[in-house]
Amino acid sequence: MVVFPHAKINLGLRITGRRTDGYHDIQTLFYPIPLNDVLEIVENTQKNAQPFEFICTGSRIPGTPGANLCEKAFHLVKKLHPDIPPTILHLHKAIPAGGGLGGGSSDGTRTLQLLNNYYRLGINESKLHALALQLGSDCPFFLNNQPCIGTGRGELLQPVSFSLKGFALMVVNPGIAVSTAEAFKMLKRYSEPIDLEHVIQQPPGEWKNILVNDFEAPVFHVHPALYQIKETLYHSGALYASLSGTGSTLYGIFNNQISIPTFEAKGYFVKWLE
Repeated sequence: MVVFPHAKINLGLRITGRRTDGYHDIQTLFYPIPLNDVLEIVENTQKNAQPFEFICTGSRIPGTPGANLCEKAFHLVKKLHPDIPPTILHLHKAIPAGGGLGGGSSDGTRTLQLLNNYYRLGINESKLHALALQLGSDCPFFLNNQPCIGTGRGELLQPVSFSLKGFALMVVNPGIAVSTAEAFKMLKRYSEPIDLEHVIQQPPGEWKNILVNDFEAPVFHVHPALYQIKETLYHSGALYASLSGTGSTLYGIFNNQISIPTFEAKGYFVKWLE
């Protein structure tokens, strides 16, 4: 069985306060984009097979063995259903890792769903949501492929009627590593929530000074190249451009696809999506 975990971008990302549990309250619009990894599950029927084998190909994923969210997801489900037979999980990475596109969260969440469906475990949506939240604050969003306003840690999801259909979306990743933990430490202040549902109903050309990602100021200070990418997107005709998550991916919303030789010359990951 094969599935295709999708990425996301954040339309606006406000950090509205720090919680007593150590997490932060946020307000954002999670928007799914058609940039996908590939995840395959196979029952290992070989004699004396290991309980779990994880294979990863494609783009390199930083981190220590065993730390991948797909592996963590398997062990969460295995704890609930110890009779799961030996399993091989193969992840092929195409979404840039650690780029604010939620690829790892999507992979981990889809692993939960994949195990549930493949082995017919009968885990209901409420329990899947709880398991996904154990993997990460944005993981519950990836249980469904629809735009949602996320509040709380990101797990309180309000589906919204919203689409970028008719626009061209460019995502740009320069391969710079941005630590989410360090990005939070760099925040100097918290923001007030806005009427996000109202803002996104306005044309993208009107979002620039309203739909703000609070991580841009601190992250751009440490990584000026990211600021330059955003400026290049605007100078090239983007109606709206922003950092996604804590970075390092930026995106621009355009009326039509264009060529930006600067990005190509520097060897950045560049992808047009519609």
